[in-house]
Amino acid sequence: MSDDPRKKVDVTPDKTVVRALSQGGLLGGTGEVMVDVKDGKIVRIRPFDFDWKYDGASFRPWKLERNGETLEPGLRSRPAPYMTAYKKRTYSPNRVKYPLKRIDWDPDGERNPQNRGKSKYVRISWDEATDIIAKEIARIHKQYGPAAILVQGDGHGESKTIHTPHGHSARLLDEMGGFTLQVRQPDSWEGWYWGSKHVWGHGFQGMMAPQLNVCKDVIENCDMVLEWGCDDETNPWGFTGQNATNISYFFTKVGIKQVYICPELNFGAAVHADKWIPILPNTDAALQLAIIYVWLKEDLWDKEYVATHAVGMDKVAAYVLGEEDGVPKTPEWASRKTTIPEWTIKALAREFGKQCTSILHYFGGSMIRGPFAHEPGRLECILLGMQGLGGPGVHQWQMSYFGMPRAEALEHFRYFNPSLSHGLRIPVQSSVDAWGTQNIPKTLIQEAILGSETIHFFGTGAQNAETEDQFIDYQFPNPPEEGGTRLHMIWTDTPCRITCWNHGNWTIEAHRDESIEFCVAQHPWLENDCLYADVILPANTTMEVEDVLTNVRQGPPYQTCMLQEKAIEPVGESKSDYEIVLAVAEKLGMTEQVTKGKTVDDLEKEIFEGMHVDRYMTWDEFKEKKYCVFPTAEDWEQDPPGLREFYEDPKNHPLKTPSGLLEFYSERLATHFPDDKERPGIPKWIEKGITHDERLSSERADMLPLILMSNHPRWRTHAQGDDCTWARETPTGKVLGPDNYNYEPVWLNPKDAAERGIQHGEIVKIFNERGIVLAGACVWERMMPGVTYIDHGARHDPIIPGKVDRGGAINTIAPHGLTSKNACGQATSGYLADVQKIRPEEWETWRRDYPDAFEREYDPGAGLRFNGWVVEGGVD
Repeated sequence: MSDDPRKKVDVTPDKTVVRALSQGGLLGGTGEVMVDVKDGKIVRIRPFDFDWKYDGASFRPWKLERNGETLEPGLRSRPAPYMTAYKKRTYSPNRVKYPLKRIDWDPDGERNPQNRGKSKYVRISWDEATDIIAKEIARIHKQYGPAAILVQGDGHGESKTIHTPHGHSARLLDEMGGFTLQVRQPDSWEGWYWGSKHVWGHGFQGMMAPQLNVCKDVIENCDMVLEWGCDDETNPWGFTGQNATNISYFFTKVGIKQVYICPELNFGAAVHADKWIPILPNTDAALQLAIIYVWLKEDLWDKEYVATHAVGMDKVAAYVLGEEDGVPKTPEWASRKTTIPEWTIKALAREFGKQCTSILHYFGGSMIRGPFAHEPGRLECILLGMQGLGGPGVHQWQMSYFGMPRAEALEHFRYFNPSLSHGLRIPVQSSVDAWGTQNIPKTLIQEAILGSETIHFFGTGAQNAETEDQFIDYQFPNPPEEGGTRLHMIWTDTPCRITCWNHGNWTIEAHRDESIEFCVAQHPWLENDCLYADVILPANTTMEVEDVLTNVRQGPPYQTCMLQEKAIEPVGESKSDYEIVLAVAEKLGMTEQVTKGKTVDDLEKEIFEGMHVDRYMTWDEFKEKKYCVFPTAEDWEQDPPGLREFYEDPKNHPLKTPSGLLEFYSERLATHFPDDKERPGIPKWIEKGITHDERLSSERADMLPLILMSNHPRWRTHAQGDDCTWARETPTGKVLGPDNYNYEPVWLNPKDAAERGIQHGEIVKIFNERGIVLAGACVWERMMPGVTYIDHGARHDPIIPGKVDRGGAINTIAPHGLTSKNACGQATSGYLADVQKIRPEEWETWRRDYPDAFEREYDPGAGLRFNGWVVEGGVD
């Protein structure tokens, strides 16, 4: 390279490989990109041209039209900005480069569990690491039984199929007699999963299903869409890229009114909203009840539809009108709960009742992830039902994730499209079919480790479990005669429990408990729960392996299948997650049991056939072209949109409810849980309960006067990507402190900031009785008064493990309480906290008493560095 910066450097790539960089994990999604590689290094990542090796006309591009305007898929992908910056993640200074062992953990001596999160690590060989793991598995099995090993092998991650980031350890342990499965629960749709299922049936994790062709029907018929707790310029990015952006701009172009109901002027509202209605977090149920009140009083609902398509309207009406409890749910009543002016509530109700309206989401938001979130989840179904759910333009739509024109060869998407594993023959090398000996919901891990009593819970929370599962009384541990035992080892490939789930500080306490004798983590980056592991194994990224990816989530312009060549050689000594487990399996003599005698090439061919790519080309052609674009089905316009068949003929197209109809009143909930005041037979306003007291009416609000909300992050996908330097440089990415540390932004209204003497850009503390999190103040009118907002998923950087976090990991202080008494989801948004300036003496005390926390090697551009936790051989 020339020393003269004026001379142009030749970056003509040696090769270009295809990738899909969505971060939803197994089954892919979107974010299709082209990766240019030169001299063995990634030099550029750019949007993917679907017609790179094909004639675009062969894809049969769909068209949606209204008012003389046309929406088409285009021929170029729309990845999220941080996807095109993914080389920064691949080459992050925080990559785990080789196997590590905690310096004061000795499998034959003192294990010092109390030092997890404090102790540093030393480099060991792969041979030593796999020896340790194999011996520990054998010892645990002999001493306690197979179920004493907890597998945390679920959640989001890089999109891969054979080398998928999660669950390979479950396949190995299942062949050895079992394990305890941490059940992956709905982490972005709690209210729908634990609520809406009881109104319209199983759906897709509680969300309305089917949703095929809903996009077409919304565009052709809707006058207005309510983006309720939805940020279409944030939530979709990590899964389906910026395709929702394209649709929202089209709404504006054709005159479909977009109303955003959310506490913050989020990124979608700032760009697309015709009207923003700020609402106090976790008060959506009050607004919904008041809308129903106006409809009942002003005759703005479809009585005939409700009479033939629903049960329980009489009970709902009696509650809303105050006949049951003496409290009419008027707009005036709701205004006191939500802070929305009563005239705004009336205007919204009237417009909703008179105009063709759909409700749009993209998974989690302030509405659906808080305490008692199943109540707004159920009330949303009732609102839509009162307006003729399934009729023209009346839908719930998970925007751009579902509802797009169907692709040919993917027939299982015609009526129900939950996941690829339900329809196509894909040889998934993970825990999809490995359920272990016993299971525990992810929200109850702390009790499972720290408790001494048997835990009872209703419903596993498994994503695709039928509604009936929520009435089954499960227990942990299982009875001894069924192989039940308490936990003594953790094997995690999803080390983000602390920063993405409920009460992370209590999770830290559980990880440090002496009952956990061994914890092993495999991950590409040294972050979050890895800091509490005894052995850490270096996994590589999607850029470093060959795989076949099934991009069939509905968001992309087209659905594809890609042969992803290895872009670069593995960083350091890293291996794929599949290869890591095979290395352990070899030491245990279990290789054949895990692989079933199949090579990676064998598995690639099986995916090729299972995805029906062989209808369009031979295997050799696929290897040459590297990708297949599934053309739009010729008959896609004939697919009934959403619940249209139920709308037209509920008798012959019933819902998956006991009555086959919309159940505004759930006889099953009332019968199975007659004493449950938090999730009664009809959805109600729950001021507080035995599970939560997190409203401003709480006595605790005197000390904690703000409601803290936490949404999906703007510049990462949950916990993925917090070290992307380009994203951290954005004004809403991080706030650079005077100590040259980049802090997670916390939003405050100027009124609340002024009352606390807080200036924009100042470093502050967010706190409640569960701990303290440091952040950088972002003071502006985009946040309503009385509320503070911080994204979840920032990397945990403990000053005092379990008490004070510097990295912005807000879920460390989230409630432990479940969604409600008998609904074991999480409630990690809409809870009491306060924000205050950090006193000088607090800084002094922390720096004096915990100097190691401030001396760890740190890069403001990328954040925490691998070297900061490694001794005896740490390298750049």
